[in-house]
Amino acid sequence: MYNPGEEIIQIVDRNNLETEILPRRIMRQQGLIHRAAYILVFNEQGELFLQKRTATKDLYPSCWDVAAGGVVLAGESYEESAARELVEELGVTAAFSHLFDQYFEEADNRVWGRIFSCIHNGPFQLQKEEVEAGSFMNIKDIFELSKKEEFTPDGIDILRKVSQ
Repeated sequence: MYNPGEEIIQIVDRNNLETEILPRRIMRQQGLIHRAAYILVFNEQGELFLQKRTATKDLYPSCWDVAAGGVVLAGESYEESAARELVEELGVTAAFSHLFDQYFEEADNRVWGRIFSCIHNGPFQLQKEEVEAGSFMNIKDIFELSKKEEFTPDGIDILRKVSQ
């Protein structure tokens, strides 16, 4: 059985320089800085695919997320991670563009993220272990929903930057 806690993760420092590789569970336990790929999936109408994370996720369980994506594995580039995560989470491939890189930090999450965007209208094959549900929404409605329901803080931070 697949255990995400045993994935081998690239650990980095505050300058995004590689320091060591460790299992994901150790990275989470120690709050180590790591890398992640974030893919904003828009449809041709400019709506963003919003997904609800499962209750079993190790970080931000049951929160809404504005991006597909995840932790970059050891030996993997941001781009390889983004392509892998699109297939795993949404069951699709798509050409994506690099938007920007950012460092995000809060108590349980310290991450260097590379943010990408792509256009895909679906249909999607949601990964049942990670994505409970999803649908396209316009960005204004996503911000309204974020006032009432929990969102991943790194995701909503990215959306604020993208929509400026």
